[in-house]
Amino acid sequence: MPNIIPYKSFCWSLGTTSFRTRNFNKTIEEQLVLLDEFWSLEENKNEEWTGNKTLQARYYDFMQSKGFLEGEAENKPKDAREKTSGLVDIGLIDAGRNLSNAGKSLLKIAFQNDFSSNNQFQIARDSFIYLKQLLKTHYSIDGRTVRPFMVLIHLLNKFDYLTLDEYTYLLPLCIGEKEMAEIVDGISMLRTGRTSIDEIIIKRMMNMPNYKLALAYLLENEVSRDLICEIGLNRKSRRYDRTYYELYNALFETFVNNNVESISAIYQATKNINIGKWWRSYLFDTTSEATIKKSPLEHLKQTKFNEVSDEESFKRVFFYTMHLFKAKATLSDYLDLNRRYIRTTDVVLFEDNTIKFDIVPKYFFKSIAEKLYKDTFTSSKMLYEDCSLTEISECLVVSDETIIAGINKELGINVSNMQSARDALEDTRYQRLQHLIDTKFTDDRLLLLLDCFESRNDDEIRSMVTDNADIPTIFEYVLGILWYKASERHGKILDYMKLSLDADLLPKTHAAGGEADIVYEYETTEVYPEHTLLLEATLADSTNQRRMEMEPVSRHLGRHLIRTGNMNSYCVFATTYLDINVIADFRSRKTTPFYDSQDYSKSVTGMKIIPLQTSELKKIVSNRKTYKELYPLFEAAFNSTLPPHEWYNRYIQTSI
Repeated sequence: MPNIIPYKSFCWSLGTTSFRTRNFNKTIEEQLVLLDEFWSLEENKNEEWTGNKTLQARYYDFMQSKGFLEGEAENKPKDAREKTSGLVDIGLIDAGRNLSNAGKSLLKIAFQNDFSSNNQFQIARDSFIYLKQLLKTHYSIDGRTVRPFMVLIHLLNKFDYLTLDEYTYLLPLCIGEKEMAEIVDGISMLRTGRTSIDEIIIKRMMNMPNYKLALAYLLENEVSRDLICEIGLNRKSRRYDRTYYELYNALFETFVNNNVESISAIYQATKNINIGKWWRSYLFDTTSEATIKKSPLEHLKQTKFNEVSDEESFKRVFFYTMHLFKAKATLSDYLDLNRRYIRTTDVVLFEDNTIKFDIVPKYFFKSIAEKLYKDTFTSSKMLYEDCSLTEISECLVVSDETIIAGINKELGINVSNMQSARDALEDTRYQRLQHLIDTKFTDDRLLLLLDCFESRNDDEIRSMVTDNADIPTIFEYVLGILWYKASERHGKILDYMKLSLDADLLPKTHAAGGEADIVYEYETTEVYPEHTLLLEATLADSTNQRRMEMEPVSRHLGRHLIRTGNMNSYCVFATTYLDINVIADFRSRKTTPFYDSQDYSKSVTGMKIIPLQTSELKKIVSNRKTYKELYPLFEAAFNSTLPPHEWYNRYIQTSI
């Protein structure tokens, strides 16, 4: 049966689902590195990407040779296109897969490993590039243009925040000015209890001509499998909706013909539908098929289907429900991707199922939101350029005074200069950190995470922390949080952790890597003198640990001691498993001098390196050990003369 009713996009998404990836920032940077290197090869210099499947397959093989890919793609050219498509969307590369000026600037930052702030938003340099790129990023939706990030700016200016459901299901529906107005009204009604998310989605779809036509087609014709396929409006192939025919019949028998024996058939029919879980959750109060078979009527929920009285009303409810779940499934699938792209800007907070701007961007955009709105449904000629904000839009000019006034309003303070404002904002970051620790990094969660590091349950680690950082980075971050808690939450841990953190204060990994240390500063107390503690973390196994870690740890501490001259400073080395020779090497540093390789007249002797396994880290957490309790233990351990194979058990394992 030929398609009678056209498919029309009802929403936007940032990027494509084929580009969904962990370690998002790192992966983008690595792709830029790979493409830059690929085009520099002599064999590729005069080649064109578009339509060149041989070249595309070659790039796939190149990515594989560099360890960027695992496995073997059935269609290498297609995979190569998909692996790079997300970078095209946000203008870091052009359609020919050449680095844009914006992409070159981002690559330079990654190479230099300099992510310091150089902008009004007080975000990292790379985040600022992403922000500018997303301000320019635009999509064509059935002949109309939309800039998704500007849609977000408009809604956050209107409402200050979006709930996770509003962000997931309503934000991407804004594909034009009419739709935007409709969603703004919808959210206003939603928050006053006058409508629901589902009703807003159904209304939005039913304002589209193709959905109106499809409903009319269903109402006017006898139902067949082909008709169900047609009114399903499947974008890829109408054949994918064939299984809805059995569901239609089972629901019809149950609710129109009042045949309760068909209830089990409803459940069975949903199992053959790709998004059947949406139907099962809507229709049944249990996921147990056996329970439903035993007492089908008992486990059938009250739904819109219970209100139908004839075939026409049934058809309407079926049509609305079918397309509601299709839309929600699609939008749910886009959630992760949209969130990944938007998080790269570091101006949006995703906290406690609420999405809002951080304070500075909130007041930056609030002051020009209405003027900026005129660009929301336009394309940008500057997508590939590393341009200024004013080149994106003339209205993107906001004075420091305006931002300071916004900060004063938000925080209930009265500062007059940007430095004082930055200090106040730093205080709010630490307030957010306390909340993050209290909710996400409780002692129980830390213990579970440490268990996962030991067993290398990486998926669970990512689900508990973030999937925008690799596991070694997350281990270092968790160690930093653990030590901050042991230090009774004293000290500027956000500065001490030499990690890139996103707006939600979670770690992210970059392609170039960074310093591996956490440099913790302690002031003089009655328990210890002023000193610096270098925290080093590794997940290297017993085979590689000695080779990979002994020299770097000693070098980092040695250089620090030579530079500062404070011999009270020392290092804690944390890992999941300690090799005995690593312990022996670290203990030998008590008497073995460390030399400045550039100036042999400079050296230090008496380096204090305390190795800890995660088993001992768990004891620190479980026993609520404070740093004031740990310091004397480490000092006694350092002064011990026991041989290494006895030393760790006596002075570390049993003491903690």
